[in-house]
Amino acid sequence: MAEVVRMPKLSDTMTEGVIAKWHKKVGDKVKSGELLADIETDKATMEFESFQDGVLLHIGVEEKQPVPVDSVIAILGKEGEDISDLISGDGKEKSDDKKDDTKKEEKKEDSDTKDKSDTKEEKSDDKKSDDSKEDSGKGSVPEGVEIVRMPKLSDTMTEGVVAKWHKKVGDKVKSGELLADIETDKATMEFESFQDGVLIHIGVEEGKSVPVDSVLAILGKGGEDIDAILKSVGTGKSGSDKKENNDKKTEPVKDKSTDSDKKEEVKKTESGDQKSSSDKKTSDDARVKASPLAKAMAKEKGIDVSNVSGTGDNGRVTKKDIESFNPAQVKTSAGNTANVSALGQESYTDENISQMRKTIARRLLESTTSAPVFYLTIEVDMDNAIAARTAINGLPDTKISFNDMVIKASAVALRKHPKVNSSWRGDKIRVNHHIHVGVAIAVEDGLLVPGIRFADQLSLSQISATVKDLSKRAKDKKLQPADWEGNTFTVSNLGMFGINEFTSIINTPESCILSVGAINQVPVVKNNMVVPGNIMKLTMACDHRTVDGATGAAFLQTLKLYMENPVTILA
Repeated sequence: MAEVVRMPKLSDTMTEGVIAKWHKKVGDKVKSGELLADIETDKATMEFESFQDGVLLHIGVEEKQPVPVDSVIAILGKEGEDISDLISGDGKEKSDDKKDDTKKEEKKEDSDTKDKSDTKEEKSDDKKSDDSKEDSGKGSVPEGVEIVRMPKLSDTMTEGVVAKWHKKVGDKVKSGELLADIETDKATMEFESFQDGVLIHIGVEEGKSVPVDSVLAILGKGGEDIDAILKSVGTGKSGSDKKENNDKKTEPVKDKSTDSDKKEEVKKTESGDQKSSSDKKTSDDARVKASPLAKAMAKEKGIDVSNVSGTGDNGRVTKKDIESFNPAQVKTSAGNTANVSALGQESYTDENISQMRKTIARRLLESTTSAPVFYLTIEVDMDNAIAARTAINGLPDTKISFNDMVIKASAVALRKHPKVNSSWRGDKIRVNHHIHVGVAIAVEDGLLVPGIRFADQLSLSQISATVKDLSKRAKDKKLQPADWEGNTFTVSNLGMFGINEFTSIINTPESCILSVGAINQVPVVKNNMVVPGNIMKLTMACDHRTVDGATGAAFLQTLKLYMENPVTILA
């Protein structure tokens, strides 16, 4: 039996993944334990193995395409196995529909043929009855009448709002003309007519929302019975809207008369008042009029639509205008074109957001909006630390960094100040007895924070080796979830890039993060004398829910003591 392979949740923060590379293709035999694909999570690219034997019958996700966790990414089974019902979530329904359609056809050809199953017969009869009603309804729509429904303009759109109608009942509408502005869940978009005709009915008032596929408008030849058409197709409105329509049914003759009068007035003033109104609308409206396709083409070509002279209705910019646009000519305020000296052309590149960057954005936004943060800064005299590092690096096969020393000193200081090694848990504060220090590592796609586990129990050499290993695997995208989960405190060092002082955003649910600046040679006072000194600034961001100012200050004083006297770290 075929097995569905779904996008796995490979980290605690992963909500979607990207197939970085498929190692098998459709038709290949796959054994349990064999490498199936490389999956890019929000933190690393990880190898994904098959958990069963079989033939790869279907690949549901192309390389480089993000999909949510638990989405179908592949199907394994026996060669030639029918998997049509597994490829889509409604596959079973589609299969049943096909059977019902077949039975309907058999009934038409032979009225004596009966279904073998009472259940299937009942379903087929019901479906046939519904189809008959639908056919009957469609037959009552006069020829030349087109029903315009609320379009689905985004993948998440379930309803839309008519922000503005650009036509009124009685107006002639041509295919491609702007009919209305529709507000979706993501943006306000222009909606064009797909056919010619007269606007004989508007089904949604400006500012009102209706579900996708509701009757938005009706186009016809003019003079059609609107009530009969609406009755045959269904309005698709909510209960309150239907009630409103029922209340209006008491005045059908008056409505038709009004529509007829409006049509007559439109015909009389089509070349007069209507033209004047259109001109005023064009001059008063600061928004550039252009078709959605023209806007998209202009964006792709780096063309400012406001510089393009439109040849469409009311000066609307069309696809043809963008294709024939000459950058050496732009529109003046009067609508004419003028030659200009093109000094250059604006351009940009849109880059897809990586899974890592998406998670960084989400997690950091959560941190900045949920935690009350304050900052503490202290200066550290690094003369003794410099001397100690020089001595240690003089040993064979040993090389440590100042950051290694900060990590070790922080870990030892956390032992003396456990409240800094805590986390806010909503209804309680968790004080961690273990010390896992996270190290912020910059990679191509963003930032990773793998942890040095039990850092207080490691030597400087062990910490140095661990940091080097984590850094290499982070850049190679080989880190595993266990490498970044469970940190209790984080160190971020931009001093190596020449940054003197900075603040970091707490990596929740940790309480604090330490920002390490550069070591600068500055004048200092020692023994009542001004002498050259090496100063490094440390800034700690603290979650005030768990760490008070005095607690954070005491921690930094201990850390300063350890850094200025490195031998005490080993005590």
